[in-house]
Amino acid sequence: MITVHHLNNSRSQRILWLLEELALPYAIKRYQRDPKTNLAPPELKAIHPLGKSPVIEDGSQVLIESSAIIDYLIRRHGDGRLQPDPTTATYDEYVQWLHFAEGSAMLPLMLNLYVGRLGEAGAPLHPRIESELANYLGYLNDVLGQTPYLMGEAFTGADIQMSFIGELAKAQGKLKPYPNVAAWVQRFQGRPAYRKALEQGGEYAFAK
Repeated sequence: MITVHHLNNSRSQRILWLLEELALPYAIKRYQRDPKTNLAPPELKAIHPLGKSPVIEDGSQVLIESSAIIDYLIRRHGDGRLQPDPTTATYDEYVQWLHFAEGSAMLPLMLNLYVGRLGEAGAPLHPRIESELANYLGYLNDVLGQTPYLMGEAFTGADIQMSFIGELAKAQGKLKPYPNVAAWVQRFQGRPAYRKALEQGGEYAFAK
């Protein structure tokens, strides 16, 4: 049985969604953010020293990092679903999206969130942040202007991994210039497995 150590309002929601897409049995161990600090509770450190979510346990295997977990679950339990053929160049593009989400696209969104809390003190940083957001969201918008999903007509794990980029950008009010990204967010949020994962996971502010 796969166990997901799930933190409310976090990127671990993506893992629940993937498990629903794959129709795999799983258990959820729930954790709540501290209402004052919004940080994960210390109990998560008993599962992994970093104390972050998502974390999964699959037998003796303990894994962190969304892209690693998505790759592992699809590779070990997907039976060829939700990813291109690993022997093709298309697969390499798929892996690129898995890493792009947290390796590049997340940084300006997180900076926008934290620098925004500095008020006037953060003002000098905003032009660079907005420039990077335009670069990454513009790239994503161009890709999604050609196909409904990142890898073409087929929905894959790349869409699940990248979903939080679209959702966080939407929550920050950044999607008006990027209608293809907005349409993609609406499209994947309408998937039955996505809706089922919300029922299982509980509070998730980015599903709006």
